[in-house]
Amino acid sequence: MPAAGVARARVASAPASSANLGPGFDCLAVALELRVVVRVKPAEQLAISAEGEGSDLPTTPDHLAARVLRDVLGHDRAAVHVSSDIPVGRGLGSSAALAAAAAAAAGADDPLAVAARLDGHPENAAASVVGGLVAATTLDDDQPWAVSLPLDERAAFVVLVPEQGLSTEQARAALPDEVPHGDAARNLGRLGVLIGALADLSLFRPGLMDDRLHQPYRGSLMPQAGELIRGLEEAGALGAAWSGAGPSIVALCLQERASPVAEAGSELLRGAGIAGDARVLTPDMRGLQVAEA
Repeated sequence: MPAAGVARARVASAPASSANLGPGFDCLAVALELRVVVRVKPAEQLAISAEGEGSDLPTTPDHLAARVLRDVLGHDRAAVHVSSDIPVGRGLGSSAALAAAAAAAAGADDPLAVAARLDGHPENAAASVVGGLVAATTLDDDQPWAVSLPLDERAAFVVLVPEQGLSTEQARAALPDEVPHGDAARNLGRLGVLIGALADLSLFRPGLMDDRLHQPYRGSLMPQAGELIRGLEEAGALGAAWSGAGPSIVALCLQERASPVAEAGSELLRGAGIAGDARVLTPDMRGLQVAEA
């Protein structure tokens, strides 16, 4: 049941996430160290302020934070301040992180359920709430369920973040209604082995982050993606893939290789004529954090 109102001010923060990691379409994600912070306090009417990434979005009743308030409280009479380091529309789970943090700051009993429902992606929401590497799904009762998975402490991620975003709706529209049985079976096999290799990077083998369920169909949305993925692997990444629905590209690296891979990534972006930057991001193991403001 929705709460009666915002009884006291709270602040919550949640990390970014990279979903799919190749074959784990809509079920695998890792939390990354970029974070969004949301403060909610009682007010007579809705007031939204924002800074950082996403601060140019209209602060209207259609804002995701306002929709979260109505879901949790049954109304949106509260003052909300959003401060985010997570690029919007880049495949880094910005919406799921914001929804999870806003739900927690508003006093939700189950921020994961709220975030998964409003964002539509249980794996992104799960990574933002639980932290680390997670597998997630929606059960038959429409409730999200997430399981933490072991992640080798030597893992680091290099993310190529284009300046130009890509809407999730556009990326979803590129997918077919059906895929060949062989492609689905191949992805499942890669996913199972990838999960084991993420727990022990010495088990990683080339091709484990290959995908046939979504990346080939989204290629026209970012024709340079294949070249960027190959370039990152040639530079020393263990594997690389689209980050979520893109357009960011994520590469899994051993920590000692992350900086040179990021340097190569910057060159790859320039060579492809893509404005953007390469970032070394460590996994965020804390997940959702909540405190009284």
